[in-house]
Amino acid sequence: MDYKVLDKNSVIEYLLEIKEIKNFFESEEIEAKEIGDGNLNFVYLVSLIDNPEKSMIVKQAVPYLRCVGEEFPLSRERMTYEIRALDKFYSIFPNFVPRVYYSSEEMSLVAMEYLSNHIIMREGLINRVKYENFSEHISTYMAATLFYTSSLSLSSVDKRDLMAKFNQNVELCKLTEDLVFSFAFMEHETNDNANVESNENAQKLFADRKFKAKVLGLKYTFMTQSDALLHGDLHTGSIMINSDETYVIDPEFAFVGPFGFDVGALLANLVNNYIHHSIVTKDEEFQKWLLHVIKDTLEKFSEKFLEFWAESKETALLVDGYLDSETLDTYKNNFVKNILKDSVGFAGCKIARRIYGVAGVEEIRGINDITLRREAEAMALRIAREFVMNYERIENTDEILEIIKSAR
Repeated sequence: MDYKVLDKNSVIEYLLEIKEIKNFFESEEIEAKEIGDGNLNFVYLVSLIDNPEKSMIVKQAVPYLRCVGEEFPLSRERMTYEIRALDKFYSIFPNFVPRVYYSSEEMSLVAMEYLSNHIIMREGLINRVKYENFSEHISTYMAATLFYTSSLSLSSVDKRDLMAKFNQNVELCKLTEDLVFSFAFMEHETNDNANVESNENAQKLFADRKFKAKVLGLKYTFMTQSDALLHGDLHTGSIMINSDETYVIDPEFAFVGPFGFDVGALLANLVNNYIHHSIVTKDEEFQKWLLHVIKDTLEKFSEKFLEFWAESKETALLVDGYLDSETLDTYKNNFVKNILKDSVGFAGCKIARRIYGVAGVEEIRGINDITLRREAEAMALRIAREFVMNYERIENTDEILEIIKSAR
């Protein structure tokens, strides 16, 4: 059918025409309510009226940036790439990706598993919930999805086929290029300008030529390095979690890009939460736990990435027998170390861009006390600058933690 924007009534009419959906509910007595609070799309919870536990999530892209409005046009084709990414990531490691019941690229719509026993991770972390299995889960997810969609695993033909399927996601790539690497570090209409006027920290950031030049280098890497299929927006608002399970959702920014970008995005969000608890709750025990999670996640990612690589013999990059084992091991270890270095640089960009750019994070922009908010902003900018200026010199996770701790 031709594309049209659905509301909570018309989405029911649409769904009841779909065999897979009718089979799922085994009834036409369903209802929908809008639950989305994201920046891009409309999200509905569709449930059986007599049994609300029988539910699914329906997500539809609209042709504009939802958090700004219709005056900011944005192609709804982003949902095409989300659908493809969900399918691809599910095929690699289904433990961490919600099941898709139905999808339509024509309607820019996907119906998927409702994670009723999970919450958005950002909410849990703000409320000081410790997820003891998270570093194990997310390190596995990142290592598997990045490794198995790269030239370290795929043949040359398969890698180029993957790129052809994802790298026309040009609008959301451009959105990242602008919002993560440019607009947030200059005077721009999309910024949180009410918080910029007469703000000494903002003006200092906008005038920091050395920082901005380093950001430009990271932006170029983002634009040109086609390592693996990325989630593209891997933050704690894109993770549904409970004590036992972790699910990664919302991969509409998916494209084939640099290894370190997803890892860096996650690192940035854990740092933002650390800043919140340093300034607002002052909960030293939870801060210590967050630092442990950061270290554990990055180190387990490296270990698992290398384990997956050890199982892969002849690929687009390496022909079996090309190098002796000692030289190859050295190459691999340096390769993974460079992924972590890049991730620190990207994390710095991500942390800094959330301060004054569009779509800030609740941990900082949600602080009501203006004095505490300014303290949090200043701490975030200190960490961000150190990350961006020094990422190429990082040798281990302890150095990353030291930058975070010393910013207080």
